[in-house]
Amino acid sequence: MEIKQGVQFKIAKPITDSLIRAFAEVSGDHNPIHLDDEFAEQTRFGRRIAHGMLSGALISAVLGNEFRDMKIVYLSQTMRFMAPVFIDDVLTVTATVTDVRESKGIVTLETTCINQDDVVTLTGEAKVMILP
Repeated sequence: MEIKQGVQFKIAKPITDSLIRAFAEVSGDHNPIHLDDEFAEQTRFGRRIAHGMLSGALISAVLGNEFRDMKIVYLSQTMRFMAPVFIDDVLTVTATVTDVRESKGIVTLETTCINQDDVVTLTGEAKVMILP
């Protein structure tokens, strides 16, 4: 696989109640905004929202899947949460190569999550190191 500027990696993932509950178990984040319908109805969102870090995990999944034939180390990830993610949203997670430093083996990628209504829910940047 040739990694060059402009290359895009992408997945689409439905956000389900069971996915949110599984993420709560793995992460230990049992905030009622994610798990309790009655509580969430009283918030500014009016219903339950997915964990922000669930979107981050989906970015990791894109990178892990697309770079699976290479040995990589995830160096960093910035995330700016732009809009909530709700149950039954379908997120399209995209990582676009913006820079390749071949001498160091470092690849920088713009990362985004967009829901089925074309609302950007997350923007950020990832850096990975490709090992020899």
